[in-house]
Amino acid sequence: MRAPVRIGLQIPSFNVPGISPADLFPRLVSIAETAERSGFDSLFVMDHLHQIPGVGPPTNWMLEGNTVLGALAARTSRVSLGLMVGGVTYRNPALHAKITTTLDVVSAGRAIHAVGAAWFEDEHRAYGFDFPPLKTRFELLEEALVIARQMFTQDEARFAGSHFRVEGALNNPRPLRGDIPILVGGSGERKTLRLVAQYADACNVFGDAERARHLMGVLDGHCEDIGRDPGEITRTRLGTLCVAETHDEAERLLASWPDRANLDPERLRMVSTLGTPDEVAEQVGGLLAAGLDGFVFNMPNPWDLDAVALAGETLVRATA
Repeated sequence: MRAPVRIGLQIPSFNVPGISPADLFPRLVSIAETAERSGFDSLFVMDHLHQIPGVGPPTNWMLEGNTVLGALAARTSRVSLGLMVGGVTYRNPALHAKITTTLDVVSAGRAIHAVGAAWFEDEHRAYGFDFPPLKTRFELLEEALVIARQMFTQDEARFAGSHFRVEGALNNPRPLRGDIPILVGGSGERKTLRLVAQYADACNVFGDAERARHLMGVLDGHCEDIGRDPGEITRTRLGTLCVAETHDEAERLLASWPDRANLDPERLRMVSTLGTPDEVAEQVGGLLAAGLDGFVFNMPNPWDLDAVALAGETLVRATA
């Protein structure tokens, strides 16, 4: 089941200038509705409990991701919905699969089950979650992927691993499509992309066109090793979009990134798609030529509905 992601919008921040908590969800609805109308086919929120470095201070607002997605499912009709991406350490994987299945039912079949190995140690410590070494987190992720697929496709899920077990877990009602696309986030060449090849329907990586081309080659190699058709996997990339009517205005948008001081400027440039609509279309064309199928973009100004509309319309033309 390929993941239906060609043009995705990620909302990474819930702090809106001049907006009170009581007004926050209506503004999120407006963003989602604008994104859907302008051509975005998928909508994502982060799976974090505190705001992350590079987006804002930890005291900034942070809503629980699955709850937000369920609420937005009732206010949209076409966009697919998912976390970008769910941390494997935050939930029992069978429960997470049940939550995603509930989202699938609520949204009439629009859920994406997106997961990763988790990385933000500070929020683990604050909330009392264990934060095991990376090797162990990848073991958790692999077991979670096996359990999720069973939960989505089998009458009962049964699995006994080194970290997780399920003993006849029921998941009724089942996903409306008979399954739910699974996306694994991360650019790790040895482990992450191997797990994509073995278990997932989509990847989500980081980097510029050169880096993306390299990573897609690595993924192809893993698919060859296990005998999987690489065409079964939707290949997406997470980046930042700054599009405006003039190049200078787009540069100013990038300079306005909320927590730019805590980001490596070169890394920010590497993941940024920036310029006028024509310039953005050219850059997107280069990324498509590198082997990507789709994109998930965040923006410095997602609260500006005109900016969201321009972004969607530009990306629709660029990926046509």
